[in-house]
Amino acid sequence: MRKLGLLLCLFSMVAGTLRAAEDYPLGGDSQRQPGVPQGTVTHYTWTSKIFSGTFRDYWVYVPAQYQPGKAACVMVFQDGESFMKEDGRARVPIVFDNLIAKHEMPVSIGVFINPGVLKARSPDQQDRTNRSFEYDALSSSYALFLLDEILPEVAKHYSLSANPDDRAISGMSSGGICAFTVAWNRPDGFHRVLSFIGSFTSLRGGDIYPALIRKTEPKPLRVFLQDGSHDLNNYAGDWWLANQSMASALEYAGYDVKFVTGDKDHDMEQGGAILPDALRWLWRDYPQPIAKPAPNHSGDKRTAILDPGHGWELVSQGHKAGWGLAADAQGSVLFTDGLEDRIEKIGPYGTVSGFREHAGRSGGMMFGPDGRLYACQSGAHRIVSFAPGEVEKVLSEGVDCQDLAVDKAGGIYFTDLSGSKVWYINPARKKRVVIDIVAEPRGIHLSPDQSLLYVDSFDFRWIWSFQVQADGSLINAEYFYRLEGLDDSLQTEAAGMTADSLGFLYVLTHLGIQVFDEQGRVQAIVSLPTSNPPAGIVFGGPNLQDLYVVSSYIASGGEIFKRHLLRKGYLPWVPQKPPTPEH
Repeated sequence: MRKLGLLLCLFSMVAGTLRAAEDYPLGGDSQRQPGVPQGTVTHYTWTSKIFSGTFRDYWVYVPAQYQPGKAACVMVFQDGESFMKEDGRARVPIVFDNLIAKHEMPVSIGVFINPGVLKARSPDQQDRTNRSFEYDALSSSYALFLLDEILPEVAKHYSLSANPDDRAISGMSSGGICAFTVAWNRPDGFHRVLSFIGSFTSLRGGDIYPALIRKTEPKPLRVFLQDGSHDLNNYAGDWWLANQSMASALEYAGYDVKFVTGDKDHDMEQGGAILPDALRWLWRDYPQPIAKPAPNHSGDKRTAILDPGHGWELVSQGHKAGWGLAADAQGSVLFTDGLEDRIEKIGPYGTVSGFREHAGRSGGMMFGPDGRLYACQSGAHRIVSFAPGEVEKVLSEGVDCQDLAVDKAGGIYFTDLSGSKVWYINPARKKRVVIDIVAEPRGIHLSPDQSLLYVDSFDFRWIWSFQVQADGSLINAEYFYRLEGLDDSLQTEAAGMTADSLGFLYVLTHLGIQVFDEQGRVQAIVSLPTSNPPAGIVFGGPNLQDLYVVSSYIASGGEIFKRHLLRKGYLPWVPQKPPTPEH
């Protein structure tokens, strides 16, 4: 027993020595240095409208080198009080003073924000703490809170740069994932992210990020991650593994990322020690802009779709509203200006001209095998077809047509939003319900060989696939394509579909254009051209290699964009069998 006691004592001494060797002392940049100008920190309070009724404290650090009227860089910290304290582990005001004095980071105003609290109405009631709701959620609400409330308020007192390259955001734990979420959702607001012990776990769905990063078109972000091997491991996940997965995904997708690891717990022991170096890395090469990264992995599926030499181009604007894209045999793209009640035409090389006045508030449109434009007329509750210079033909009346697809024989499938049905009008113009299991169906599209019909729903996270029979009936239903979405969104806001010649399906959603392979897997998410709601998508242009998107917003009206891809569309009235799908 005595020998065992001695061994245990020896083991304890060795373990203590090893533990001491693994400590992370604060360096000189985290200490006050003689002769270094000191900035000022001012305390404020805020009651939010976006997070209705919540109250919070926040502090603003202004460096001594700040010049009124000259726009300064901005860095935001969640859990602001802990980062702001000069006797804590981070000591950001001290670190900022030292690095700014040595020109190792730009003149930057720091904004330190605490999470919101909804105060109870009486002392015998509990306050509602908003920290997880604000920080762990994957929505854009917190970004909106910063960009529309806090930063404009700070800008009333100080000149802040609006350039996202001049803006950084940081946090620890849930504040770390919050920092990433803000920049991910609003890269027009922030390009630099610093996360300590980030909670990229399933507290509110944050574990989805590594998959989204690998699929989504890269954004102009620079990301620094830190975590320790003894971080949390609980009901929501393993923080250590989650941060490794984040770092791997960001590296796979080509991002400028640095992952610093240690052996600490869920704390700022290592984070505080490396903060000065993390800031140097985050701001290195400033003021060089942070570019959108190029995929750097040979297996990246996005490289087979996106043309690196082409981004989104604005083709036409100034329309009162816009929706219902359709392409003709020459690659011209037609769209509806709903409030003006006309259909306009964009030639294959970009010339815009009128196609038809008094279009009956046409919505969903598609060309058929007879060369005519088929359209849902929501104003007249009917389906019609047009040809230039000819009187419209009424094909069906008394219908609430949302979108339509025309088969090779001239039969018409259309979605009935009010009745939650899919109808088929055969070439003899007899109509019948073929599907009544899709809740609020909207977009509808035939596969390139017309063997399958796809139907989406604004509120549903799957795209239905039906097998088409010779008489137009639909069988063998499956909700086949699973749309990606954020955890706090009940809707994908699917707003239309198209397909390329390989049979890949392109679906407009609030996350972007989700591109599915023939087996129903999302292989890429292409960024939308604007933050305005999308309202239609189609392949057009001289070789059907330009992807067109129309957006419609009350404030800015309708806008048409196009983007040249490496994939091509096809003429939907000329069926073609796609290649055999890859495993």
